[in-house]
Amino acid sequence: MRPPRNVAAMRIGILGTGHVGKAIAAGAAAAGHEVVFGSRTPDTRADLGHPAVSHAAAIAGSDLVVNALTSNASLPTLTALAAELDGKVLLDIGVDLTAELGLAHPNSSLGEKLQAALPGTRVVKSLCTIDNEAMAQPLKTFGTPTTIFLSGEDAAAKAVVGAFLEDLGWDRADQLDLGGITTARGQEHFALLFMAVGDALQNYTFNFRLVTPQAP
Repeated sequence: MRPPRNVAAMRIGILGTGHVGKAIAAGAAAAGHEVVFGSRTPDTRADLGHPAVSHAAAIAGSDLVVNALTSNASLPTLTALAAELDGKVLLDIGVDLTAELGLAHPNSSLGEKLQAALPGTRVVKSLCTIDNEAMAQPLKTFGTPTTIFLSGEDAAAKAVVGAFLEDLGWDRADQLDLGGITTARGQEHFALLFMAVGDALQNYTFNFRLVTPQAP
């Protein structure tokens, strides 16, 4: 297990035990971070390879909290945990979709709604534009650098998340800070293009690389 390259070893509290949470856990553990899962039924989740505790307990001792909850579960679950999340850096990966796979927040974003509902929490949106299979070690997956995005109001929180992303294998040069939390809607609305491209390819493990014109 190699030590983290950018930050001291942290305790990462991952809320959600599905594919996304497991992918983040594997990448975080490989980088030398301590991982704990928050679950509604922690006593039944001995299969995760890391401790499972209640959502509140996972938040309480963590340096970074990751929202990997299923679609439409984030707002009710995290709003009820406002006191525990106060002051925490929250890496929000979620995208809320309707039953017809449309955007649940067509004129906003989950990231914005979380920040409004949790004013004391330092919300940073990232990793929602890529399949869980490539959230960690993307260069190994794709063989070439690709782009990941960050949105949020708190520069220090984005620095924490950016360092964590680098530990997951995203070079600083491949991280694009889009600005404030309102830009999270651009990341989340990308879900429509993501699903269309994935359907066309019949493969959802892909990503895009931002390119700009070369200077003459």
